[in-house]
Amino acid sequence: MTEYAFGIIGGSGLYGFEGFENVETLELDTPFGKPSSPIVTGSIHGKKLAFLARHGIGHVYSPTEVNYRANIWAFKLLGIDKIISVSAVGSLREDYAPGDIIIPDQIFDFTKDRERSFFGNGMVVHISSADPFCPVLSKLLLKALEGVDTRVHNSGTMVTIEGPRFSTRGESNTFRKLGFSLVGMTACPEAFLAREAEIHYATMAHVTDYDSWHETEEAVTVDMVINTLKKNTAIAQRSLVRLVDLLSTEEGFSKQCLCDEALKYAFITNPGHMDTAMKEKLTLLTGKYLG
Repeated sequence: MTEYAFGIIGGSGLYGFEGFENVETLELDTPFGKPSSPIVTGSIHGKKLAFLARHGIGHVYSPTEVNYRANIWAFKLLGIDKIISVSAVGSLREDYAPGDIIIPDQIFDFTKDRERSFFGNGMVVHISSADPFCPVLSKLLLKALEGVDTRVHNSGTMVTIEGPRFSTRGESNTFRKLGFSLVGMTACPEAFLAREAEIHYATMAHVTDYDSWHETEEAVTVDMVINTLKKNTAIAQRSLVRLVDLLSTEEGFSKQCLCDEALKYAFITNPGHMDTAMKEKLTLLTGKYLG
């Protein structure tokens, strides 16, 4: 199996990755249906990467319609053990301004209409999600952003709303009172599915607006989001190329966190009572524990 440096899930504004050599387009299928888009693979500095457009080619899927399970499964199927999510977010803080980049360290799930787990139907797991982003990959991503031509912030809690509409002022101000830093629409369940798949996962969040709470700034619009993302796309791509180089010199990556054994103590269903069809369906994830 080809060894990949990492996979990239591009959100609003990032629908491809320039600079790939030896480009291939992979049409994959999964037990949960097809991913949002074909996966485009290529090499950067001699290392292989894989890119997936979260909202599909041409941005045809709303945040709720994204097939998150198929997307994460497709990366796992390729043997990818690290994912960088590039996402557009609104800021709930004065000091996190449009154009800034944030590496969040926490999530609050405010969604309600999404498939949240690979498991169930006769195989129950309770995954630990106290720290939903991989701390090691997040630290390296932050390092890859050093010296870029914009402000970068380390840490912040991102609340994920259902969408596709933007927040009301009442919602936005309530999120601020609860201490959240960012608001987005796609981190959940993506981050938790990556954890179930034992994939290291980190997010590069691009602030496009002040949501709707700010009294002296215009409420968020699609044009506002796209215009800011256009400016930051080149920054995102340069930083991810730098991350390739940083990872190539990183030793003992998997021993610095527990992401790659997240399922080890998560099974609660007695193995003798697990649904046989589910065991077979999820062998890609559970095979090393259940045989």
